[in-house]
Amino acid sequence: MTSASDRKKLLCSSRRLVMKVGTATLTAGAHALSRKRISTLAREIANARLAGKEIVLVSSGAIVGGMEHLGLKEKPRNIPEKQAAAAVGQNHLMDLYTAAFKRHGVKVGQILLTHADMSDRGRFLNARATLLTLLRHKIVPIVNENDTVSVEEIKFGDNDALAAATAHLVGADMLIILTDTDGIFDKDPRNDKTARPIPILTEVDKKSISMMAKTRGPLGTGGVLTKLKAAHNAARFGVPTVIANGSAPSVLARILSGEEIGTLCLPSTERLSSRKSWIAYHLRPLGSVIVDGGALAAVKEKGKSLLPSGIIGVEGNFKAGDPVRLMDSHREVFAHGLAGYTSDELKKIKGAKSSEIAELLGYKSQDEAIHRDNLVII
Repeated sequence: MTSASDRKKLLCSSRRLVMKVGTATLTAGAHALSRKRISTLAREIANARLAGKEIVLVSSGAIVGGMEHLGLKEKPRNIPEKQAAAAVGQNHLMDLYTAAFKRHGVKVGQILLTHADMSDRGRFLNARATLLTLLRHKIVPIVNENDTVSVEEIKFGDNDALAAATAHLVGADMLIILTDTDGIFDKDPRNDKTARPIPILTEVDKKSISMMAKTRGPLGTGGVLTKLKAAHNAARFGVPTVIANGSAPSVLARILSGEEIGTLCLPSTERLSSRKSWIAYHLRPLGSVIVDGGALAAVKEKGKSLLPSGIIGVEGNFKAGDPVRLMDSHREVFAHGLAGYTSDELKKIKGAKSSEIAELLGYKSQDEAIHRDNLVII
């Protein structure tokens, strides 16, 4: 992107948006949900809808809403208390949203998701159908993680990751992350007055992510790192991300008009298919396959399938079709894939030629340990 007109064209042409609003934005830094902020948010979304935009709202705030109702001054620390607060607060949050949107003649629908809903292909497609049906009926879906049942194994971890997953789920044209800072800076603006804003990130890669310090507010669960990771994931399936200050006046309208506000993270030129995005970012690996240098080069540089001959180690307990991570000999993860054989089978055939599989196992279902169609470089 070389000019302001390019930015304007990209943002103005976006029709379907996923907008994530963080806890700090919804509370204005207090320990209670801000009715004013929610009302402003509803008005801005309603106005964007009149301009022909479809918007899915990913909203934090359930636990803080529960804190407000329960009279808690500090965020709960253990999982049962967090889940109890979320159970109370989610209803409160939705009541506030329902009332705020009703003033503009807009209906809302609640969608609560866990990582398990994304990792199962059938549930993933069903969640997509539900969201698209809501949009077709002119209803604003309000998405949150199902904190009342989530445990570590099925958690997204933060709503930035959930927002990126939702952008993929609905085939969004843009992801907007509203936070309590004016986008991404080269340093932490809270601690360093020399920090300068970064208007455009042309590539959100491992190097740029590692350069950014991880910062957290007292109420939120995310920081700069989680937002950049979300932007990176969205970029891999072709979605630009804008990270901006949720308290800025008319922030949504200004973003959609192409104004240089916040940080624009550009999409990747190498766009993953929907299925490969699902493999890469929605599946939790159940084990690891360690490969030698030859297999690493064949898979990573030449786009080849992983053959048993290149495997030097297998970890975990998984079935054929389960997600696994691929690691080099230094244990650096370089890809995700769907195993062609069980962990026990791979242990028996590791290092062997494909022609030897039937002899070693007594049968052969395929030549590849992981087929290239089921492999995604991370």
